[in-house]
Amino acid sequence: MAETSLRYPWAKPCFGRKEKEYVADALESSWISGGPYVERLEKEFIRRNGAAYGLSTSNGTTALHLALWALGIGPGDEVIVPGFTFVAPGNMVLALGATPVFVDIDPKTWCLDPARIEAAVTPRTKAVIAVHVYGNVCDMDAILSVSRRLGLAVVEDAAEATFSRHKGRCAGSMGDLGCFSFHATKTMTTGEGGFVLAQKRELWEKMRVIRDHGMRPGKRYWHDVVGHNFRLTNLQAALGCGQLESLEDRLQARRKVYERYVRRLSGLPGIELQSFAPDVDAVVWAVALRLDPERFSGRRDALIAQLGEAGIETRPGFYPFSLLPPYRCAPLPISESVGANVLSLPSYPELGEADVDHICAEFQRLTK
Repeated sequence: MAETSLRYPWAKPCFGRKEKEYVADALESSWISGGPYVERLEKEFIRRNGAAYGLSTSNGTTALHLALWALGIGPGDEVIVPGFTFVAPGNMVLALGATPVFVDIDPKTWCLDPARIEAAVTPRTKAVIAVHVYGNVCDMDAILSVSRRLGLAVVEDAAEATFSRHKGRCAGSMGDLGCFSFHATKTMTTGEGGFVLAQKRELWEKMRVIRDHGMRPGKRYWHDVVGHNFRLTNLQAALGCGQLESLEDRLQARRKVYERYVRRLSGLPGIELQSFAPDVDAVVWAVALRLDPERFSGRRDALIAQLGEAGIETRPGFYPFSLLPPYRCAPLPISESVGANVLSLPSYPELGEADVDHICAEFQRLTK
C-alpha cells in the first residue's frame, strides 16, 4: 500500500510558524552550514535537560558514534547492548572495532534488564549502552549502581525518549553521556539531527574536537587527533529552535494521545501495553503493545497488513540482535518474543480523540 493512501501514518512531524520563520531567517542570513542557530539550539537543549554540557550532531547514530569514540572505545573492547532496540547501538560499537555483548531485556518495560548486566561483563568490558525504548526510561539507578561498581561508563540512548523523566531527571542526563535523535519521526525534529549531553567538561571537549575533523577550536586546519564531520547545519538548528519554542504544547498533546489509547486498549484480551515504572514520567514516542502469542499465534504481521488496508500505518517491533545476520549472538528469549509480537500505533501530536477512537475501533474489529 502506498503511503499516500494512509489516513493515519505511523508518524508525522508537527511544525508551526516559528520553524518557518527561523529557517527563512537562516536562509536570508547566508549562514546555512554553521551559524548562530546551532549555538542557540545547543544552549537551550542543554538547559531544558538539566545537563552540564552538550553539543549537536548530524543525526542520532553519529551521536552514538561520537559518544563511544570520546570514551576511547576501540578494538579489543566490549560494550553491553540490550538485545531489543533499533540496530544503531550495535552498529556503532562495531564501527569502532569493538565487540557488542548483548543482554536481554525486562519483559514488562522492554528496556535493558540491570540484573543481567554483571553476568555479561568481562575484563574487556568498557561501557554499557542503556536504550530507553519507545519513550520508556530504563531503571537508571540500578544500571548506574552496577556500572559504577564495575568501573563501566554508561551511555544513554535517549533517541526515543527525549524529555521523558526518571525520578525527575531527564532521559539522557544521568549517564556519562546521553545521545538523542532529531529524526523526522521523533519527539522534536530537525529533519535529521542529533545531540550528546555530557556530565564532564573533559568528554565534551573531546567530542567538540572529534566532531570537527579532529580540529581544535581556534586553531584552523590544525588537527590534534583523527576526527570526523558530525556537525549539524544552521538550517537544521533553526528548525530545532522553532521546535523547542512549541515544545510544551507538543509534549502535552503526546501525553493526551497516549492516555486515550490506554483508556481504549487496556484490558482487551491478549493485549499487553508496555509497562512504565511509577517513577517514570514518559513522553511516549510510540504507543506499543504486545500481542499474546498464544491467542494471536503469529498473526502480528497479518494484522499490520490489515490495518494498513484500513488506512492505519503500524510498525513491528525491532528484530533482536540474536536474529540479525551481522550479529547472530546467543538466544535472547525475551527480546525475541517481544520483537515477534510487538506492534506500535500512530502516536503523533496532531491525533485527536476521535482519531485515536477510530484507530482503536479498527484494531478491536480486526483482533476479535
